Amino acid sequence: MKPFYIITGGPGVGKTTLINELNNYGYQTVQECARKIIKEQIKTKGEGLPWKNKGLYAKLMFEASLESYDNINVGILSDFIFFDRGILDTICYMKMEHIPISNQIIKIARHYLYNKKVFILPPWKEIYKTDNERKQSWKEAEFTFKKMKETYLDFGYNIIEVPKANVQERVEFIIQSINKP
Repeated sequence: MKPFYIITGGPGVGKTTLINELNNYGYQTVQECARKIIKEQIKTKGEGLPWKNKGLYAKLMFEASLESYDNINVGILSDFIFFDRGILDTICYMKMEHIPISNQIIKIARHYLYNKKVFILPPWKEIYKTDNERKQSWKEAEFTFKKMKETYLDFGYNIIEVPKANVQERVEFIIQSINKP
């Protein structure tokens, strides 16, 4: 099994902060592609935005997720590699937005495997905030968490909920969870 661990959850729950801290601890990390896509689409006045063309946005996210996975797969430098979201996050988004999911997309998602332990961060109202790229309401953030959990379970992954705690405690929780049989 590849040492690829996913950190997932709804928006604004501390995923990026956690990924950055894991990187500070010396672990190899992969940043999420959604924000990068949104910034690029805004800059180029593109249509691939979640508030414009959701289908194109999903396509761009899926392709970027595959590319990130492939790039890391040839350059494994760490015992543990942490992804800020995975390929299934895009499938979850597509389900939530009622975007058709082809059998080819499902087949690809089943081929690109991560470690079975998936870390999910629960909604945390005290740290949640919106910005130029994150426009979801609190209710949408809670719904995303629920659907993300369902999606990973549907694909046979084991969900480990990361407690609401400071970032160092969250890192320690994840490393201890990985080391448990």
